[in-house]
Amino acid sequence: MSEEQKQAENRARPTTDELRAFIRSDWAPRRPTVTEAAPVAVHAAARRGALSARFPGERLVVPAGGLKVRSNDSDYVFRPHTAFAYLTGLGADREPDAVLVLEPLEDGGHESVLYFRPLADRDSDEFFADARYGEFWVGARPSVEDVELELGLTGRHVDGLVDAVAKDAGEVTVRVVRDADHELTARLDAARVENGAEQEGLEEADEVLGHAASHARMVKDDFEVEQMRQAVAATHEGFEAMIAALPNAVGNGRGERWLEGTFGLTARHRGNGVGYDAICAAGDHANTLHWIKNTGDVSEGELVLIDAGVEVDSLYTADITRTLPVDGTFTDAQREIYDAVYAAQEAGMAAVKPGNTFSDVHAAAIRVVAEHLHAWGLLPEGVSVEDTLDPEHGQYHRRWMVHGTSHHLGLDVHDCARATRAEYMDAELRPGMILTVEPGLYFKADDLKAPERFRGIGVRIEDDVLVTEDGCENLSDAMPRTSADVEAWVQRLQRR
Repeated sequence: MSEEQKQAENRARPTTDELRAFIRSDWAPRRPTVTEAAPVAVHAAARRGALSARFPGERLVVPAGGLKVRSNDSDYVFRPHTAFAYLTGLGADREPDAVLVLEPLEDGGHESVLYFRPLADRDSDEFFADARYGEFWVGARPSVEDVELELGLTGRHVDGLVDAVAKDAGEVTVRVVRDADHELTARLDAARVENGAEQEGLEEADEVLGHAASHARMVKDDFEVEQMRQAVAATHEGFEAMIAALPNAVGNGRGERWLEGTFGLTARHRGNGVGYDAICAAGDHANTLHWIKNTGDVSEGELVLIDAGVEVDSLYTADITRTLPVDGTFTDAQREIYDAVYAAQEAGMAAVKPGNTFSDVHAAAIRVVAEHLHAWGLLPEGVSVEDTLDPEHGQYHRRWMVHGTSHHLGLDVHDCARATRAEYMDAELRPGMILTVEPGLYFKADDLKAPERFRGIGVRIEDDVLVTEDGCENLSDAMPRTSADVEAWVQRLQRR
């Protein structure tokens, strides 16, 4: 319990011996909560095996992280650290304070041990008196036996973690994913040093593990691809719910929030929730790239740019953007910009294939953007398409398309973020990678270099793409993309 929560311990508690005895008595036997291994268990074991092979003879520590105070004695909904979720298969809100330890074995390889807080007995004070962990308050947690059957690893009580990790730190290299739980990391640092490890170099050694756990997620296994398909399908549902709700968003005021809430309902119903704060940006708000305030009105005749994704219970998230005409029809200027962005996205998608590099996708899309800006006369006089694409002396097009075209996608919306540039931007695309393709054009209402007809219009189109053996598969292809198809989509859903 945090210091903040201890200070707020003003709830009534069962304090008399008579009441304690009364609460502990007459409970039916618990039914088993786990009866078979989880489908993800075999995949998570293979991921741990790959990590094990990279660090022979070393002890690897991957915390889930702990509960975080939202205010006073209320916690945020728990989400485990991504590396922990990847290597255990645990998603949703499981298991706060747990730590995966890969314990080196004498004959090679590692034993996978999950240190966690197992279900307390019903004759314990925790059962009824602990508002943060007690079964009375937050429901039953798994037992050691449950975890071992579900995940196919060894389960132990978290109270034994620090001693087990640091016991021989002067002889065995111990690496920790440091950013998962800062408080635990500080305790483990002290314990490692106390048991013979050198303080200098701890962070650098740990960074190697954090980097490896992030880079390992670049190529998805079959389980991960299926989870992404489910996330995309749920996100498609959420977009259709928002389109159907556009008339209410217009009529009720503060329509961006109406759309955000509509999507959030689908996300919670079909999955764990939203994978990130949704952008529901009407009119000129679309030109603020990270508009998550969603406080604006939605008006007929405008576009609304919606960037949203459902995170399924396994924590894999989609990331899709559509720019929609609120009343079902693009104006001429809106269509002109939209069709330019669509052409850029098509060029980017054509570049998604094995052998090309990740940066080739952006290069293909941004060339089309630059060509349109040049044709519209928006580049400085005398500046050609090749001139603006010059990374040293050009880049004028970035006034209207400042962000990258792609990023890796999976357990994190910006997945594998700790990979190096050589492993990310300059790396060859490989089958099993999943990335976004999301060019845009943004003409702010007060941009005097933009044609007046374009001012206040922002357009982005984003899809989630799986690299295949001979090209790519657009996982979100069922969601209309051309201007004509988007118009028909909006009109159809609003006629229901």
